[in-house]
Amino acid sequence: MVCAGTTREAGFEWGELMKKTILVAITFALIFFLRMESVRGQTLDDMEQAEIAKQLPKSEFSREGASAVSESDGVPTGIESGNGGSNHGSEVIELAQNLGEERARAETKDDGVPDDTVGEWDPWEPFNEKTFWFNRQVDRFLLKPAAKVYNAALPDPVRGGIANMFDNLDVTRRFVNNILQLKFAGAGQELARFAINSTVGVAGLFDVAGHVFDIAKSDRDTGQTLGVYGIGHGPYLVLPLLPPLTVRDFFGFVADEAMYPLSYFIPTGAVIGMTATETISDRAATIDRFQGVEETVVDLYGSVRNAYFQRRAADLKK
Repeated sequence: MVCAGTTREAGFEWGELMKKTILVAITFALIFFLRMESVRGQTLDDMEQAEIAKQLPKSEFSREGASAVSESDGVPTGIESGNGGSNHGSEVIELAQNLGEERARAETKDDGVPDDTVGEWDPWEPFNEKTFWFNRQVDRFLLKPAAKVYNAALPDPVRGGIANMFDNLDVTRRFVNNILQLKFAGAGQELARFAINSTVGVAGLFDVAGHVFDIAKSDRDTGQTLGVYGIGHGPYLVLPLLPPLTVRDFFGFVADEAMYPLSYFIPTGAVIGMTATETISDRAATIDRFQGVEETVVDLYGSVRNAYFQRRAADLKK
């Protein structure tokens, strides 16, 4: 019996090792591919600048801009003043968007693969939009009702304690990526926060480090780390039951999940239960913040995509 148990344990450990090895190999293959694409875009950038300069003046934005300039000569431009101030603002936004689209088209190579100067690369938009719609239905009919019940059943202090506990368990991801990004002060903050909140804060239920000692969280992730080292973000990607990602951030997400410590010490069912609880906790915390957004935003998919790229670009500058 002892021998059989030892054999099963050895087989389980070997299987886990193989899975980790395959994951690491895939990750490094993607890093190599994206890095080569980044270098390729940088090499061709200078060659494309002349072509970009030729194309932009011919764009719709330039024609609109010329029309707006002619207003001083008495030629109507379609932008009203006075009570039409909001129309002027929307026209300016539209013109800026047209410029961005023209520049994106100008900066896209003949093979359809944009270089690094193009902000939002979404070649899989048809698939992404369908998946985005699916995720919205899951949120509408499953996650949001569960979050409402969660808020109604638990008082604020309890919900806050649960959120703090999950945040404390995520220290490995933040600590490792602070080290990889050479943010040693941030790594020290994460260690201090974990030590204080795990002891004085009762297993992370209370954020004593933040509220009492004013030690801020230094949030870093693997997708951000890959970007810091020059890996391009790749295409935009929306997958079922996952947040918006790019190809780079997807592999970063997988690596971050692999750093979750409890997944190596508790059964898979318990990990799934904790993940579901954390997801509902996060949704419950933002349920009021995004109330009515779906009804007021015309292009919700495009708005979410734009906000995601802006946020990730800001993360790289931290």
